Amino acid sequence: MTSTGIRLHAPAPGWSIAADVVVVGSGVAGLTAALRCEAAGLTTVVVTKARLDDGSTRWAQGGIAAALGEGDTPEQHLDDTLVAGAGLCDEEAVRILVTEGPDAVRRLISTGAHFDTDDGGDIHLTREGGHHRRRIAHAGGDATGAEVSRALVEAVHARGVRTIENALVLDLLTDAEGRTAGVTLHVMGEGQHDGVGAVHAPAVVLATGGMGQVFSATTNPSVSTGDGVALALRAGAEVSDLEFVQFHPTVLFLGPEAEGQQPLVSEAVRGEGAHLVDGDGVRFMVGQHELAELAPRDIVAKGILRRMLEQGAEHMYLDARHFGAGMWEHRFPTILAACRANGIDPVTEPIPIAPAAHYASGGVRTDSRGRTTVPGLYACGEVACTGVHGANRLASNSLLEGLVYAERIAADVAASHAGDGLHARVPAPVPDPERPAHPLLAAEARFAIQRIMTEGAGVLRSAQSLARAADQLQRLHSEARDALDENGKTAEPGVDTWEATNLLCVARALVTAARLREETRGCHWREDRAERDDATWRRHIVVRLNPDRSLAVHTTDTADFPPTRQHQRPQEQ
Repeated sequence: MTSTGIRLHAPAPGWSIAADVVVVGSGVAGLTAALRCEAAGLTTVVVTKARLDDGSTRWAQGGIAAALGEGDTPEQHLDDTLVAGAGLCDEEAVRILVTEGPDAVRRLISTGAHFDTDDGGDIHLTREGGHHRRRIAHAGGDATGAEVSRALVEAVHARGVRTIENALVLDLLTDAEGRTAGVTLHVMGEGQHDGVGAVHAPAVVLATGGMGQVFSATTNPSVSTGDGVALALRAGAEVSDLEFVQFHPTVLFLGPEAEGQQPLVSEAVRGEGAHLVDGDGVRFMVGQHELAELAPRDIVAKGILRRMLEQGAEHMYLDARHFGAGMWEHRFPTILAACRANGIDPVTEPIPIAPAAHYASGGVRTDSRGRTTVPGLYACGEVACTGVHGANRLASNSLLEGLVYAERIAADVAASHAGDGLHARVPAPVPDPERPAHPLLAAEARFAIQRIMTEGAGVLRSAQSLARAADQLQRLHSEARDALDENGKTAEPGVDTWEATNLLCVARALVTAARLREETRGCHWREDRAERDDATWRRHIVVRLNPDRSLAVHTTDTADFPPTRQHQRPQEQ
């Protein structure tokens, strides 16, 4: 795979440092990869967009799924994951996840993470949607992500891993052979470096999280603007399954005009026995699925939306008044505080909820070692598409995926560094191409993109809505391109304009895939194609960016991922 030659419009790097590996992102995937690389003796640099603990991981409420309980097995966890993935999971990838997962969680505990325990001192396990057993380990009641983040950040500081905070990564650097040679980045006025610089390294690990900010209402923090997927596309990497955006069924409803990050009401609340009800108090999920409120998330989100459409309602309710004040305060203190901060007391009244964009099951396509189609470029966590999630992520598999695949990436980087010498030197990056840089969108385009995506590519999609969204996104793309081509002008380089440009890039790729998939599967719900079509669509949609900034799209032959052959070392071919 060769680079597109496309880069963001930005000043030339004014400083540089060198490393064996640069990890971009500081959630569970990024920090785990960094710690394992550092332990293997690799010079490691972590680059993160805000502070080390400001990513999506700390917002994870429910927990981390693994077969840790008595009577549970990796095979049962595999079965539940395959069912939730609606026929598109890569079974090998899932088997890796569930078999290596329990020990990965134990290593996380040895790193310093503390999970809630029962009276006997064993890890307390709960259930969430799609799981037939209690296998969700949690911390602080409903603050699992915050505890995981705390433990990993402390470990990074204790081991002296070099970090660059408040830094937005711009583009991948490559050498004359097309292999990864590091990244360019912009440091936002704090720390040792400032302005645009570069980290030169033969291995880059993308762990940048999701792209929830492409929609108006999301559970994702404001930094989740799809930067990793956009960087990978410009670098020539393939992305897959972008049409499968999971809308969390139970997000606190703050009004029809609410935008940005919305408070999540964890699936674990339903796991402990809360009921979904309509305005009349009727439990509408009973009879729709054997697990009722604990059905996989796509089924619950569809059930909520159907009831809303039937009744002309803006939201439904989650009723957990029967928990009592004690259980709310002990088991779900974070959610209780968020509800009360917004004028809702779940101890005495049902919680108004509605679906909102939550998790991207698709992303940069990788193999079982986290290798992308660009040599030297790896991806893990939400930015990656390993094949684990298929068409719909099983609840609480995401933290586990971050752990397991980050460890596998670190092992591969270390083996490459020690084994064949390809990673033993810092390669010289090719100078920036002479062609004009990618035009930047004005910062306010971010809100236009979010409205377009929410209206055209939200929970409910159709050929008509997606075509309208594609046209509107293309217009934004063309206007920016034409301005640059005609008079050399583009929006002023800066964090806001780079983010808006990245959002447009991932939005175009997402809509392209969603238009092609003419069926309903998992969390991709086409109201004009209501049935699942295994004969035609039990395969993956792969998108890449062409040098002329158009998108190329194709489907795989089967539900399994083809190997990322461009990244294999000679002895593996």
